[in-house]
Amino acid sequence: MRFVRRIVFTVATTLAGVFFALPLTWLILAPFDGSPTMAVKWPRWTLSSFRSLLDNPYAMRSIANSLVIALGTMAVVVVLGTFASYALSRVRIPGRDGLLYAMLLLSSIVTGTAAMVPTFQLMNAIGLINTHTGVVLVLAGGLLPTVVFILKDFMDSVPKSYEESARLCGAGPGKILTDIVIPVARPGIAFVSIWTVVQVWGNFLVPYLLLRDPDSQPAAVLMYTFYTESGQADLRLISVFALVFAAPVLVIYFYVNRRFGFRFYGGIKS
Repeated sequence: MRFVRRIVFTVATTLAGVFFALPLTWLILAPFDGSPTMAVKWPRWTLSSFRSLLDNPYAMRSIANSLVIALGTMAVVVVLGTFASYALSRVRIPGRDGLLYAMLLLSSIVTGTAAMVPTFQLMNAIGLINTHTGVVLVLAGGLLPTVVFILKDFMDSVPKSYEESARLCGAGPGKILTDIVIPVARPGIAFVSIWTVVQVWGNFLVPYLLLRDPDSQPAAVLMYTFYTESGQADLRLISVFALVFAAPVLVIYFYVNRRFGFRFYGGIKS
């Protein structure tokens, strides 16, 4: 009976692996095919699709726009989230935990689609339509509640004795935060930084709503325009652009895996 279970488990996991591997296989092979289709097949090797992508005046610029938006949002979220989570961790205020859960709940309920009209009206009123600043602020506002909720647990894990020792040595609040708290909470800050970039990188709705100029649109929005004159999807451009679009996320994955090995640890050791 155990032998049969092992066979069933092996077959099931193999089928699941093949199912999830097919899209990745298509992503790797289709950009090098002269006439790609939706099926996974051995390509007719060519680099013409890459030349077509480079000839597109907006393609590589959209990748740069995605980097600007992702890194800008990460900077805002990490800085504000670190200060807010540290303050909530150390300052005792009535209803603090309830406030955190309410922020997290509201950020999950009020989605981007539900807030689409008021978001556009607000950005239009303050003159941030068609600017990367407006996109960064909207995306950061949606991610901050989750980031504060996550980072507060890391801030709670910082022993207060470290801060008390630093105060006895004459360190001020800023010195304590930068030299004591942030190094210990570095695993959490690294996690939310990567998580923020991943969440922003493929976001379509907010940039599509706020950015009208093709020169400022990110890659997730520009990919929507890769259609032929007959209205069919241009698989040659889509396939190669999808590969280029996925490359930065893969670089981040391998960097983090090499740097941390996904075994995060604090900055102060006994």
